[in-house]
Amino acid sequence: MFRFKEMPVPLSLLILALSAFAIGTTEFVIMGLLPDVAADLGVSIPGAGWLVTGYALGVAVGAPFMAMATARLPRKAALVTLMGIFIIGNLLCALASDYNVLMFARVVTALCHGAFFGIGSVVAAGLVPANRRASAVALMFTGLTLANVLGVPLGTALGQYAGWRSTFWAVTVIGVIALIGLIRFLPTNRNEEKLDMRAELSALKGAGIWLSLSMTALFSASMFTLFTYIAPLLGEVTGVSPNGVTWTLLLIGLGLTAGNVIGGKMADRRLSS
Repeated sequence: MFRFKEMPVPLSLLILALSAFAIGTTEFVIMGLLPDVAADLGVSIPGAGWLVTGYALGVAVGAPFMAMATARLPRKAALVTLMGIFIIGNLLCALASDYNVLMFARVVTALCHGAFFGIGSVVAAGLVPANRRASAVALMFTGLTLANVLGVPLGTALGQYAGWRSTFWAVTVIGVIALIGLIRFLPTNRNEEKLDMRAELSALKGAGIWLSLSMTALFSASMFTLFTYIAPLLGEVTGVSPNGVTWTLLLIGLGLTAGNVIGGKMADRRLSS
């Protein structure tokens, strides 16, 4: 057991955070490696940018599809299956012989993204007492935050030094470690409730959820428009060195982390008032 904010933390919760770190890293790191990928595969930088779009489409399609496909599975089995898909996708990325194979691999990798975080949040909340569930979910998503702060800049630096494929090899290894941890340490809950798709879809009837989805979509669209071409913009327009791109990505990750913390505290204050 570890401790987080006076809360005993099961090792299985840290494994979920490690899984989130791997998924977040593979999602964002391609943006720092775009010029390297484009040069190696013989495509233009705008063409390589479609690899980001391909991942996003995989997330959009995979989230509801994989949730339905794994609905009858125990949650542990579902997470293990999704992490297996993630590993296969990153392995294909590392071995991709051309642009089309890499695009296919990115889509495959993305299929597990939304479903893993959805199911993982429920599992994380069930690992701790009821009064600590929000903190448990937040701890799992800390892995995603660390992916922006550490995973992306380190992955970009590794890719620039040893080739972009080395980054995907490294993420594959992290995925394998996370998979072993899920199998070994994540408990099986025999009393868990099955996913009710009708109940899930009924939430879409509320106007509030559509407002939240619209805000999230606009934020994501604006952020990814910049992020997708951040490396060539910094290198070709502002003259930043490859090392400077790594440090810039680190600063962006720190900004995202600070925003999450400040935003969360402001939301808590607003809800309690």
